[in-house]
Amino acid sequence: MLVTAADATRAGDALRVTAKDVAADGVVVLTLAHPGGARLADWTPGAHIDLHLPDGTTRQYSLCGDRFDARTYRVGVLREPAGRGGSAYVHDVLAVGDVVGVGGPRNNFPLVPSERYLFVAGGIGITPLLPMVRQADLLGADWTLVYGGRRRGSMAFLDELESHGDRVHVLPEDRHGRLDLPRWLGEPREGVAVYCCGPGPLLDAVESACAGWPEHALRTERFVAREQGAPVRDRPFDVVLARTGATVSVGPDRTVLDAVRDAGVDVLSSCRQGTCGTCETEVLEGTPDHRDSLLRDDERAAGDCMFLCVSRSCSDRLVLDL
Repeated sequence: MLVTAADATRAGDALRVTAKDVAADGVVVLTLAHPGGARLADWTPGAHIDLHLPDGTTRQYSLCGDRFDARTYRVGVLREPAGRGGSAYVHDVLAVGDVVGVGGPRNNFPLVPSERYLFVAGGIGITPLLPMVRQADLLGADWTLVYGGRRRGSMAFLDELESHGDRVHVLPEDRHGRLDLPRWLGEPREGVAVYCCGPGPLLDAVESACAGWPEHALRTERFVAREQGAPVRDRPFDVVLARTGATVSVGPDRTVLDAVRDAGVDVLSSCRQGTCGTCETEVLEGTPDHRDSLLRDDERAAGDCMFLCVSRSCSDRLVLDL
């Protein structure tokens, strides 16, 4: 199925693929630009975009290019044999010259000010961290990047990281084993921001290793939704739309997102997995049952926002700012 510039615009900005390069085994890098050469929206390290592919699928990819290049975006795409088809389309079908819809950029993984940074990347998790190390270097901060992967040939952007010298530690598993997290993390201490992105087991291990660290020292980003247990309640609950006064009922087999859309509220969404942050909505009353992979524990406890695509309700009634 071909997508015209007009079709892509309805899904977001219409951008053209201007380059498609192999960055490592199983990883391609796309460069995107406006067909007319227009300036693109600014972004900050940690940001991602939605790629609305010509086959109708939408996927999120971290921006890994030069944030000061106002004319192009760059994303790295890992082929996921067990994925939902988006990466296979990018690898096998998408070609230079094709037009895609792009939403965003959005940033749920921002680089916060810190005296020192420790970046931990696993595989394609290097993509959001690549602009971060450039930014940390630009700011003159003290930083270290620990980059693991199955083998060196599968690890992207090694040539770009060489310029950072011994601040970067490339540790393929077939030579060094799994990352020695206690060694790299050291003792819990103030003044260090730990950023981690990669496969779920790595994120789980880093979260466990940082359990005794100061609050908010660790920041993670997941490409795949965290496994969730059963919802708090299996009974219907009401959602009140504060701006219109309408009330909709949400049953056990229906998402809040679909319920409010059926009521005529056009809420933007993308991933439908609680990983991209597009459908974040303010909660005015009630207690949400958070089922996303984005919020920190303190943000969950505050209960003042939720992601409608996956989260539900602990209470009989939720009032949303819609």
